[in-house]
Amino acid sequence: MTAGRSRVLVFLRDTLREWRSPELRVLASALVIAVAAVAAVGFFTDRVDRGMTQQAATLLGGDVAVVSNAPIPERWLDEARQRGLNATRSATLPSVLFTPDDDSQLVSVRAVDRDWPLRGEVQLAGDPDPEIRLQGPEPGQAWGDGALLQSLELRPGDTVELGYLELALTAQLLVEPDRGSNLFDIAPRLLMHFEDLEETGLIGPGSRVRYQFLAAGEPGAVEGLRAWLENEMQPGQRLIDLEDANPELREAVNRAQRFLGLASLMAVLLAGAAIAVAAHHYANQRADGAAVMRALGASRRRVLRVYFLRVLAIATVASVMGLALGFAAQFVLSSLLGDWLATDLPPPGWRPVVAGLGVGLVTATGFALPALLRIGQVPPLRVLQRNLGLPPVSVWLSTTLALVTFGALLYWQSADPGLAAWVLLGTALALVVLGALGLLLIVLLRPLRDRGGMALRFGLANLSRRGGLSAIQMVAFSIGILALLLLAIVRVDLLSAWEQNIPADAPNLFFINIQPGQEQALADRVSAAGLDRPEMEPMIRGRLVAINDERVTAADFDDDRARRLLEREFNLSYADTPPAHNRVVAGRWFDPEATENGEWSVESGLMERFGLSLGDTLTFNIAGAPIDGRITNVREVDWDSFKVNFFVIGPPALLEDQPQTYITALYLPDDLEQEKNRWLREFPAVTAIDVAALLAQVRSVIDQATRAVEYVFLFTLFAGLTVLYAAVQATRDVRRRETALLRTLGARRQQIRNGLLAEFGTLGLLSGLLAALIASAVGGVLAWQVFGFEYTVNPMTFVFGIVGGTLGIGVAGWLGTRRVLDQAPLKVLRGPE
Repeated sequence: MTAGRSRVLVFLRDTLREWRSPELRVLASALVIAVAAVAAVGFFTDRVDRGMTQQAATLLGGDVAVVSNAPIPERWLDEARQRGLNATRSATLPSVLFTPDDDSQLVSVRAVDRDWPLRGEVQLAGDPDPEIRLQGPEPGQAWGDGALLQSLELRPGDTVELGYLELALTAQLLVEPDRGSNLFDIAPRLLMHFEDLEETGLIGPGSRVRYQFLAAGEPGAVEGLRAWLENEMQPGQRLIDLEDANPELREAVNRAQRFLGLASLMAVLLAGAAIAVAAHHYANQRADGAAVMRALGASRRRVLRVYFLRVLAIATVASVMGLALGFAAQFVLSSLLGDWLATDLPPPGWRPVVAGLGVGLVTATGFALPALLRIGQVPPLRVLQRNLGLPPVSVWLSTTLALVTFGALLYWQSADPGLAAWVLLGTALALVVLGALGLLLIVLLRPLRDRGGMALRFGLANLSRRGGLSAIQMVAFSIGILALLLLAIVRVDLLSAWEQNIPADAPNLFFINIQPGQEQALADRVSAAGLDRPEMEPMIRGRLVAINDERVTAADFDDDRARRLLEREFNLSYADTPPAHNRVVAGRWFDPEATENGEWSVESGLMERFGLSLGDTLTFNIAGAPIDGRITNVREVDWDSFKVNFFVIGPPALLEDQPQTYITALYLPDDLEQEKNRWLREFPAVTAIDVAALLAQVRSVIDQATRAVEYVFLFTLFAGLTVLYAAVQATRDVRRRETALLRTLGARRQQIRNGLLAEFGTLGLLSGLLAALIASAVGGVLAWQVFGFEYTVNPMTFVFGIVGGTLGIGVAGWLGTRRVLDQAPLKVLRGPE
């Protein structure tokens, strides 16, 4: 056997023996939790990303696509076919579907032609297996998805009405290959033939129709068509390819990955604290062995290398275990966010594995190294003089290395230096504040050490005596409990308070796409039903093309919202006076007598987003013609009023001659639902949007995302428990001697057990109280600064925080220390400290 192989075997044998060390088991457990939290998020998002990449052509519907606000020219289809490509077109718009029983449902209508789909296949409900189709419905027929059939209690063979057209609902739609994610769909899907669209009467000026052109074929021909299309496209048309497939889901996944990833790093931070405590105790426990090695001639570097490699080997094994746990945990994330996904996800790649191993090794090194450095500095003389301890831990080295490690992980997770810096600064400040408050609470408990029974005095004395360690434990648990309180209770309180802040008679129904000449007739129908006559607001579609006579595009702005606004048309309006629910905060309202120069009133948030100032000139393209105006006033808009609001308003002289439709909002009692259906039958081009239904869907998306974040924060709670266990292990020898002395002096096991329960129960109580206080404060700040309403503190926040913290941490602490009672007092007192 070679010397090198022999050394490796000795190293592995010694490492396996070291596994018996409680300190290294704590270190390994902390790493398992940290890697599992990061890996669960990484595996999930990697599967979604790989799924979108593999199915990009199917999700897009072709190899190249154009989305447009105007109908697709026939020559585009002819050009694609002349180049040997397959081509198709479709149109998507919101509308209201009726049944013969006069029930109605807002639907997302998609009209497809005979050549659709280009990629993938359509699946219809069959018995027992799905029925595969390579074409859409025939003229006069329609297919509806499961949500539509369920909401209106329909079944294949029923008849439905869309506008002026009656359609036979012939099948239930299971899979629409190029629909992509349903994350942002606001209504069930109805699929129909393109030739039937005009007969519905739904298409008119101002209709919310999105047209799509798709082509697929040989790569060379696709590139040629792409170049040709770039010269053909007009404002309001956007060319997309495989890289842009399903941008809504891709953006949602990117945001979810960052947010969930940052949440998982809180578990890494707490796991790092547990690793630091465990490594500190491990160094103390191995001081004798290091001293013997030094006395036998080993250098400081060799001693440090031996112990560091042992820790690194155990960290590698723990990271692999964390990866396995994270892989299993990501299936729960997939189920929690399952409604976001359109298809089954493929297996993940190797990227999350490498990332998880990297997180584990970097975390172990960054948080354990300062304590391990002390092993190499143990004096050989300790073999003879046990009182020669290890040099103290360098606070600056520990803090700097921990911050650098956490900052590097933040940057890796966010890929944004600015965001990483702000999160790191915010985390550091939060930890300082929590630590200071924790110490303050412990100091305030000191006068109580002389009161109460023996168990309470014993528990409070332990907390006070180990004040710094108790504060670290309290911070760890407060973070975990705080996260869960914010997500599980305060979030619900904020949403409830927001809903209660909305007036009972606030508009719950919007009518859009009201055609010129129909606005007064529709208002008459509403008044005849006993409701207040609604105000019909004119709405003009226009695209912002220039600011201060300089052309602007989405590429000119980094803000996502600004980019999206420039990629679509604005809804403009005109008025003689400011809307009642708007407030002019800068400038002056329009001069009714001034008709020569254009003027604009702009919402304050839009001013900030685009970096605008009073006096700036905006140019909108309306119906192919540029309309200029100067910003003469800025408005604050009460969006919570649920009334009709606009970002940009002009004077009537500027816009009243432009192509326009009307929009209105009203409060409709439940007993007038059938009356509403009669209005929509009379005016089929009008679309009704139920605000309550939209709010319910938004709440559903929020609930799904929140459950996912709560799930990730469970790792944070487990990491907090690991910190507690590490702290218990670090004080194990001291607790053994304390227990032995107390039992020698006559204390019973039950009294000592009650003292330990009092110590950890008080720690849990203080942690829960601190978390509840901060959660309530955060809820109040959000309500005041973000939502703009008063927030009432929910007493249940304190009940769940305090009771949950007391019971959970009390039980966990007791389970970690109960073995100290099993030690024979005489054996403990005779042994070394």
